[in-house]
Amino acid sequence: MNFDLLLVLALLATCVGLFVINKPRMDVVAVLAMVALPLTGIISVNEALAGFSDPSVVLIAALFVIGNGLVRTGIAYRLGNWLVRSAGSSETRLLILLMLAVAGLGSVMSSTGVVAIFIPVVLSIAARMEVSPRRLMMPLAFAGLISGMLTLVATPPNMVVHSELRRAGLDGFSFFSFAPIGMAILALGIAYMLLARRWLGSDIEPTAPAEPRDTLSVLAQRYRLPERERRLRILHGSPLANQALDELKLRSQYGINVIAVERQHKFRKLLIIATGNTELFVGDVLLVDLASPAIALLGAYQELGVESLQLNDSYYGDYSNELGLAEVALPPDSRLLGKTIQQLGFRSTYKLNVVGVRRQHEALDGVLVDEKLKPGDTLLVAGSWKHIHRLQGLSRDFLVLSLPAEIDDVAPAASRAPFALLGLAVMVGLMVSGLVPNVLAALLGCLVMGLFRCIDMDSAYKSIHWQSLVLIVGMLPFALALEKTGGIALAVSGLIGLFGDAGPHALLACLFLLTAVIGLFISNTATAVLMAPVAISTASQLGASPYPFAMIVALAASAAFMTPISSPVNTLVLGPGQYRFGDFVRVGVPFTLLVMLVSVMLVPWLFPL
Repeated sequence: MNFDLLLVLALLATCVGLFVINKPRMDVVAVLAMVALPLTGIISVNEALAGFSDPSVVLIAALFVIGNGLVRTGIAYRLGNWLVRSAGSSETRLLILLMLAVAGLGSVMSSTGVVAIFIPVVLSIAARMEVSPRRLMMPLAFAGLISGMLTLVATPPNMVVHSELRRAGLDGFSFFSFAPIGMAILALGIAYMLLARRWLGSDIEPTAPAEPRDTLSVLAQRYRLPERERRLRILHGSPLANQALDELKLRSQYGINVIAVERQHKFRKLLIIATGNTELFVGDVLLVDLASPAIALLGAYQELGVESLQLNDSYYGDYSNELGLAEVALPPDSRLLGKTIQQLGFRSTYKLNVVGVRRQHEALDGVLVDEKLKPGDTLLVAGSWKHIHRLQGLSRDFLVLSLPAEIDDVAPAASRAPFALLGLAVMVGLMVSGLVPNVLAALLGCLVMGLFRCIDMDSAYKSIHWQSLVLIVGMLPFALALEKTGGIALAVSGLIGLFGDAGPHALLACLFLLTAVIGLFISNTATAVLMAPVAISTASQLGASPYPFAMIVALAASAAFMTPISSPVNTLVLGPGQYRFGDFVRVGVPFTLLVMLVSVMLVPWLFPL
């Protein structure tokens, strides 16, 4: 072992130690490594910075953008809503569908993002079914990790290993190379969690009180909206047909405030947020707020040619991705004080409806358009989330007091969902066909989403997890430095010396365990960067195919089931699932061993040695 190798190993050990204590941040440690390695003279500055031009790094960045497009267009949330409907009251059905949905979505976008999306969904379902979140949160996390074993683009370690194969002059993995093994592990994971959930407890444990945050339901109750909400369908012969709302004066003459319009368009239902220019047609369903529930008894419905339809739940809840509420106050110098809502032309000016007014902590009843606004009044406004956000910029006249929790789940480009699926299909199709390199396929998918406004440049840049990219770029020089100083050759000879006589299957198992154990202390991406060259060099020394060895490293890098800190996915569910460290050890260690067993059996069969 020469001095240069000792120096590189010391730097690597220092980085690993800093990763473990998480001080400073991992990306800062990676930058320090990029600076330190060239100073040793072992690699050049160009070699230390070469990761910034690595196609895998660009590909990972593009995949963050693709995933953001799926979130912005509501595809991810619609999948969650489908899960709620399909699960019914069966916990077993819920667990199976949950793991399938998370794994499927995670195969084309960040598993961390997918798990973050599903946590509130699972919590709400657990509360409704009176099931402990402990029985569902760990299956959610495990499915997120298994999703990394389904496709080439599912997780950065897969692309790191693929890139290492290409760097060695070999063909990389195809888009679905991982799928047969990943599907088998997913089936194993579902069966395992159906049994292991019993180890997680069944009692609903009290959680520490969190800082309260208003929801749409809370805001609606505060202003007494539920008792005034109605759905009215426009009938043939109605005087409302083919008229704009401003011309009808429904609010001032009848006390009917139209919030939105449901309209059937070909094969789908559209929600149109009402403005003064909104034109009504026969068959439209009006979502209205009544000044008084007695309006129907006064013959207004018959006069207007409408019929009342059943309203099972609040339409604010049904359309929470499109229709929002916000509570606003009027500052002392607001230009709106002393004026009525009618005088303000609130709907035409701000594209929002005032659906409630509170004065001295009491919600006002009756027709609000003629009510003069006073200092201390708070207004409840309804409309599109875009216009609610815009209201925040009018600081002189409005002070937005609270935005409901549902705003976190809003899909600002929901109408563009078909185009987001088109962009995803373009990317996957090109990757599967091999017509262009994977990085170009991903960039073309991003361009399609941008062309159809599923994403914009600001959201695209914000969606990229720069910390992960810098971490990859910072760790790549270590692989080169270890190769130059003989570190990889030393590791390979050690592996072969210890397990070479036991056969290739034993070597694969050893590689899996070594990768999984290293992944307990540093990120799975950094683990893949370090272990991929070792795996390929080991295969070369044995005269075996490099593909099963590379595949084992990729699978093991995603098998971060053993501790709550071995993956961000596990850390996310730690609090909501009310888990302790030992829960992951008790459930995760046996499952990791099962995954290793399945991988060592299947990988050599699918990728002959």
